[in-house]
Amino acid sequence: MARVVVIGAGLGGLPAAYELRHTLPRSHQVTLISNQPKFTFVPSLPWIGLGLRSLDRIQLELAKIVPRHGIELIIENVLAIDPREKQITLKDQIIHYDYVVIATGPELALDALPGLGPEGGYTQSVCNPHHAELAGKAWQEFLADPGPIIVGAAPGASCFGPAYEFALLANHALHKRGLRDRASITMVTSEPYAGHLGIGGMANSRWLIRAMLADRHVDILDNTAIARIEPDTMYLSDGRSLPFKYAMILPPFRGPRFLREASGLTDAKGFVPVLPTYRHPDFDSVYAVGVVTQLKPVEPTPIPIGVPKVGQMTEEMVISVAHNIALDLGVISGQPIRPTLQAICFADFGDSGALFLADPLLPDGEGNRRRAFTTKGIWVSLMKAAFEKYFMDKMRVGWTMPWFERVGLRMLGLPLVEPLPVEENPPLTIG
Repeated sequence: MARVVVIGAGLGGLPAAYELRHTLPRSHQVTLISNQPKFTFVPSLPWIGLGLRSLDRIQLELAKIVPRHGIELIIENVLAIDPREKQITLKDQIIHYDYVVIATGPELALDALPGLGPEGGYTQSVCNPHHAELAGKAWQEFLADPGPIIVGAAPGASCFGPAYEFALLANHALHKRGLRDRASITMVTSEPYAGHLGIGGMANSRWLIRAMLADRHVDILDNTAIARIEPDTMYLSDGRSLPFKYAMILPPFRGPRFLREASGLTDAKGFVPVLPTYRHPDFDSVYAVGVVTQLKPVEPTPIPIGVPKVGQMTEEMVISVAHNIALDLGVISGQPIRPTLQAICFADFGDSGALFLADPLLPDGEGNRRRAFTTKGIWVSLMKAAFEKYFMDKMRVGWTMPWFERVGLRMLGLPLVEPLPVEENPPLTIG
């Protein structure tokens, strides 16, 4: 019997636990460790930050849904991991594993800029449930006395979609309340241009995003670095300063401390390097999925930025990892597979929305993708709302990605995984 431990119960961890449980016989143990008692559908947090959703609508109690699927659940903080001894240290126990899937999601690097973040700083965030609730409370206070709004992303940030979503949703919400003329909105982003999104080459995204911002009188300062934030004032690295009454700034991400402190496991920022199989290059028992995986930037940019890892990509990683662990254990036969890493992102702007697709996320050696486009319409907003409900239902009943969804994506030319050529699966150097 093997014990497979998944660390993290978010968009990567909970589906990974389910996929492993569906793939492996019950003679193998699947354990899920989470530092939070609830699963949260993170893509909906901008709605929480603007008071457009209640948090309980996008959360599930893990204790009510996980154990009934034959998965051991442990709600505790991980204090340390030793990939050489294959053990995880919790407060009162040490967990030994045969395989571990690291799916922690990110730690927010709020110390990257002076004054960044809602706790000890002067800006809001919608990157986790607690911050989204704080952002929502600050938003209600702001509505009583509106003024300039700044929305953006700090240098080193990697997830830019929520910033555009928040800015344009705020515009829509203020219009509905008759307050838009009392609140200017400025976007400040470290992207080299608006619509770059951390991946570049998105065909018409540059022009579509600029047009949507201009139509709604949202000013854009792209290729711009924030230097520091003080109460009511944001200072830029070029010497300019911007006043604000409300600011929502996306911070850079890094891996959690326990990963950064594990010798040889991560890079300097705590991201886990992976082979095409999503196994660690030096520890054959370690796999990783989601935001915590290491992806190199697509292209150099004047201001450093990261690469986004969206939900679609994470589900592809999950399917590959479960397959490849089952292959290692001799449960199935065949060859390793790798995710195709297609980025699909739905953004709701209130009165419209935008769909971004990059297939694959990472271009080939000549900078080409099979396809990349951006489109808009109110139908995108409706699709995001529908997908939220669908994904929550999947997590509630214990599905990962059911056959009809996989077949549908394949019919659209969006295969999730592909066989891994032998030459791309080099022998491991075991740590």
